[in-house]
Amino acid sequence: MDVRTGYVPVPSARLFLRDAGSGTPVVVLHGGPDFDHSYLVPEIDVLAARVRVVCYDQRGRGRSAEGVQPDDVSLESELEDLERVRTHLGLESFALLGHSWGAVLAAAYAARHARHLTRLVLVNAAPTTHDDTVLFGQHVAGLRTATEREDLQAITATDEFRRGDLATELAFYRIHFRHAVSAPDQLERLLPRLRRHFTPETVLLARAVEERLSGDTWASPDYDLLSPLQNLAVPTLVLHGEDDHIPQAVATHTADAIPRARLVVLPECGHFAVLEQPEAVAREVTALLAG
Repeated sequence: MDVRTGYVPVPSARLFLRDAGSGTPVVVLHGGPDFDHSYLVPEIDVLAARVRVVCYDQRGRGRSAEGVQPDDVSLESELEDLERVRTHLGLESFALLGHSWGAVLAAAYAARHARHLTRLVLVNAAPTTHDDTVLFGQHVAGLRTATEREDLQAITATDEFRRGDLATELAFYRIHFRHAVSAPDQLERLLPRLRRHFTPETVLLARAVEERLSGDTWASPDYDLLSPLQNLAVPTLVLHGEDDHIPQAVATHTADAIPRARLVVLPECGHFAVLEQPEAVAREVTALLAG
């Protein structure tokens, strides 16, 4: 399979891009929002064996960090960057797949640029309304033990964490995502990928970017991406894991709000469906693309 890499110029920065496979174009938006696309590779290539899959590191993260300041990034700039990726690739229309935070960005893009979308795929979608953000927070709080909460607080209080130390980051996410995957071995496969293309300095940048994007979305009491999608005509797949730390009710609310959406819940799958169930994800996505 042919894999091409390069950069897309955007104001004051450039976005690292990975373009794999051929055929129907699917643009993939990674989660975090403080990660890059690396955690999706190589499993995303199961889908790329069937269609063309374009991933990119969002501004200020991974290999798209050079020259970026936190104030450069907002939900608006994220949407503008996705449009720049589309025009750079010469795509009049394409399918859009977002994972976790990427599903939030995909939903926001669909509300504004539906004319460019052939299909929409929301995988392990983060909350798209304020009410579901509250529901998610309560659910995660209930999953964690008192010891886990204390350990997370202790890690974030260290100088190493405040400096963006990579080993300390790994220790934090080992606890943070403990209840997000279906099996411990999945977590150990995931962890080394989360900061593969980061330095302590870019970890701090990514955290600041996450705080800004959270302010534009989850932290706002007026946050609601679902209402603008109630007339969306794009066929949509909402793909969720039965063991996801985001409660299934969040996925159900999203699927119910979009007229042509179908909800699929994958068994023995957590929050990282592309990593945990790549064949199932590829099967469901290609079925959607085939109509």
